Amino acid sequence: MATPSEKLAESLEVLKSFQDENGIAVIKSREISRTHKDRLVSKGFLIEVIKGWYISVRPDLVQGNSTSWYTSFWHFVSVYFNERFGDEWCLSPEQSLLIHSGNYTVPKQLLVRSPKAGNNKINLIHDTSFFDLRSSMPTKDEIEEKDGLLLFPLASALIASSPGFFSQYPNDARTALAMVKDSSEVLALLLNGGHSVIAGRLAGSFRNIGRDRIAAEIISVMRSADYDARELDPFSDKSSAVLNVHSGSPSANRIKLMWHQMRPYVIKRFPAPPGIPGNTDKYLEKVDDVYKSDAYHSLSIEGYQITSGLIEKVHSGKWDPKNNMEDTHKIDAMAARGYWQAFQSVKVSIKEILKGNDSGNIAECDHGKWYRELFSPSVSAGILKPSDLAGYRNGPVFINGSKHTPPSPEALRDAMPVLFELLREEQESSVRAVLGHFIFVYLHPYMDGNGRIGRFLMNVMLASGGYPWTVISMDHRDRYMDALEKASVELEISEFADFLAIIVQEGTEGISVADIPDETVK
Repeated sequence: MATPSEKLAESLEVLKSFQDENGIAVIKSREISRTHKDRLVSKGFLIEVIKGWYISVRPDLVQGNSTSWYTSFWHFVSVYFNERFGDEWCLSPEQSLLIHSGNYTVPKQLLVRSPKAGNNKINLIHDTSFFDLRSSMPTKDEIEEKDGLLLFPLASALIASSPGFFSQYPNDARTALAMVKDSSEVLALLLNGGHSVIAGRLAGSFRNIGRDRIAAEIISVMRSADYDARELDPFSDKSSAVLNVHSGSPSANRIKLMWHQMRPYVIKRFPAPPGIPGNTDKYLEKVDDVYKSDAYHSLSIEGYQITSGLIEKVHSGKWDPKNNMEDTHKIDAMAARGYWQAFQSVKVSIKEILKGNDSGNIAECDHGKWYRELFSPSVSAGILKPSDLAGYRNGPVFINGSKHTPPSPEALRDAMPVLFELLREEQESSVRAVLGHFIFVYLHPYMDGNGRIGRFLMNVMLASGGYPWTVISMDHRDRYMDALEKASVELEISEFADFLAIIVQEGTEGISVADIPDETVK
């Protein structure tokens, strides 16, 4: 007779057969035996989303954690609606525009169109839902498929979207407009549908982002066909960002728009910069003084079990990563050692900035070094492969508990140079610190270590204005993570800017070595 562990192993083999290349499984109850299903549910490997529909989950996550659902959401959408409606469905025009613009944030309610729909709300887990709307949609030949999702084509979505979309999602709307290469992409649809009001709205939209030629052509051609098109700007303001209309990826334009939208609030809330200190050595001594506190809190935020004794042990360098650490301590020890090495590399970067070198250039050249120092001890100890030090990720990455989905590897490589371009062009060190940190973790360029490197980047940019090295305390972790989530999902930077402004003003008061526990790592 098979043991319980052997039975579970058998069920896990069944689960593995359903998983795609990202380890995500969407399973209908009729596709799996009740024995395997009940076993996997009871052991925390499956969770029911809708009656009779399950997704795979990580059993190590706390019960109720939303990560597995947000990770699986878009794949579930594709599988579920393909099963219900075949190829006769598509996302709403507004949601299609969000996807076209690179915004994969999980919505509270997803609107799906289909001639087979029943106008029903379908409640899902974690306070999300679908609404299937019986409504018109593009022909099968016109529908676009992207990552398994059926979408309105870009031009059709711009025409079919409600006027409120432009004011509610201005960055996504502008990003989508910048993807239109020529007026002919929208004119045929406008003329065939007799859409004079929509033509005026789109003309105003294109003029808002500086595409004056397209705006003029829309109005001229519509009037030549006897349509009374009157230009009207649906946006509530005008962005100062200069968009790249030749970029193949929308992510670069999205972060430009985000930067220009958010920077005024950061400037308003942040204390004035002290200015580059005259005594570089004294500034770096103060950075050294805060190292232990910074290492403890930064690593603890990421879930490592760190103590003062462990920090001191790896700081000394008198250890052999392959032999001196027990397996239960090795991961934490390698993280601590890597943090010390990266910290030294960051100090070199700061020293160059304090000499007067451009902080954006320094960060662009050096952030890869910080990453390699952060993880090289784990490679030496055999925890990671040498190829893990290669650089930016080549696959998707998901953030624990977040509705935000970082861009694809291809989009990431378009966006990262733009981030450093923005850092170089920005005159305010407070903006470089706040938005540099936020957009770095928003893009999530590495498979791991993004939070630590984001905080390094923040402190490098703070140094460029003479602000002190600033520690984000483990005690403030929830507020810190919630503020980043709000900025990522709602594009609302106020809470994150306010949070950082307060702790920069306070300096490192209240965060001392005495706060670090001395007990042995459990």
